[in-house]
Amino acid sequence: MTTKQQIFDAAKRRFEREGLAGVSMRTIAKDVGITAMAIYRHYPDKEALTNALMRNGISAWEERVRAIQESDPIQWLHAASEAFLAFALEEPRQYEAAFLLPATQARRYPDDFAAGRSPAIAILHDRIEHARKLGMIGNVSATDMGLTLSALGQGLVSLYQAGRFVGEPEFRAAYRMAMLHCIHSFLRNDCR
Repeated sequence: MTTKQQIFDAAKRRFEREGLAGVSMRTIAKDVGITAMAIYRHYPDKEALTNALMRNGISAWEERVRAIQESDPIQWLHAASEAFLAFALEEPRQYEAAFLLPATQARRYPDDFAAGRSPAIAILHDRIEHARKLGMIGNVSATDMGLTLSALGQGLVSLYQAGRFVGEPEFRAAYRMAMLHCIHSFLRNDCR
């Protein structure tokens, strides 16, 4: 294993235990057994390490998206919302890395999404466009619909993480109902 990979693995372990506050260049260097200055040969600063953590989180999310097998585009959207919920609850630090870290290389709305720089969003856009071609949804842009679904999911997860739900069962029920209503709000009346 390369030193760079050892540094990343140590940073990921620290991040899993302590969040971004626990990830310092000096601490990670000590964890790996290298000098505080040696770490900078592999990661020039904490920003570079933060970007690496973010990319790793995004990769974990994209893996879940690629695993969705639903062929019906609306059922795929429901499956994607369930995958998002599972990702947030089963891998909360990976979720945080993917969507909440202040990473300078994080994809930006709308340009990066419209340009297809996010594989997960590109798949989402493809499913929305497929639903439109089948006459299942009205004339809404895939980017706008994708943002709406993403914002709703991330907003609800943020409320849960901040302790704004009585418990996980209540959160799951509220999340599923809100996503169902949101997805169905885009459907044509004869497709509901």
